Amino acid sequence: MLLKEKLYNVIFEADTRAGKLFDLLLLIVILLSILFVMLESVPTIEKKYHDFLKIAEWIITIIFSMEYLIRIWIVRHPQKYIFSFYGIIDFLSVLPSYLALFFAGTQGLMVIRALRLLRVFRILKLNRYLKESAIIIKALRESRYKISVFLFGVLTLVIIIGTVMYLVEGAENGFTSIPRGIYWAVVTLTTVGYGDISPVSSLGQFFASVVMIIGYAIIAVPTGIVTAELTKQSHKEISTQVCPECLAEGHNHDAKYCCECGSKLN
Repeated sequence: MLLKEKLYNVIFEADTRAGKLFDLLLLIVILLSILFVMLESVPTIEKKYHDFLKIAEWIITIIFSMEYLIRIWIVRHPQKYIFSFYGIIDFLSVLPSYLALFFAGTQGLMVIRALRLLRVFRILKLNRYLKESAIIIKALRESRYKISVFLFGVLTLVIIIGTVMYLVEGAENGFTSIPRGIYWAVVTLTTVGYGDISPVSSLGQFFASVVMIIGYAIIAVPTGIVTAELTKQSHKEISTQVCPECLAEGHNHDAKYCCECGSKLN
């Protein structure tokens, strides 16, 4: 077996012993990276352990950089990995540390601190190692059309409610325009209730009460849609295989071909 194929089975596949060990070690490095970033934000700890945190950060950055470059080298179509969701996350996880080298001075430090916030994207890489994440992603994908129709219905309802409240309350009660009324409708329908604008008239308050009750029912709808899809997906055994062509995940356990591009799986 060629070196690329061996590395591919270790890095992209989690069914093998070597693949599981690699995932475990990478998980530990990711968690340590997140821990160091959190500790670095505490002034007293950063001052006392500044050198240690710097060295640790660069060691982790080099590890992530090597992993990123190896992934690009071993995949059949590097551009697909580079521009994939996890490819972008991998890139963002190492970018801030290198960008920090080109900034100097007090003003530059403020920019560096903002760039360091991008390092929290590393935690998103944890999803690739959980089989359950594939089930959730697939359930969301299957329910996207239903949710889209639901959101369109909610948007229409919000516009109608905002327009009616503008006509009922008027500018003297804070509803100075239809967009302002729509803003109130969104805040009320989602049961957030900032309280910066509220109806004063009896009719407006009655209408607001109806909207609040509708809001509770609306919140339950997308939850039910996704839950139904999760129930369907949970009965299917998902493998950890990654398509060598399009890098798609979440295949059925007995799948021989990719569910996205139809290519033969390893």
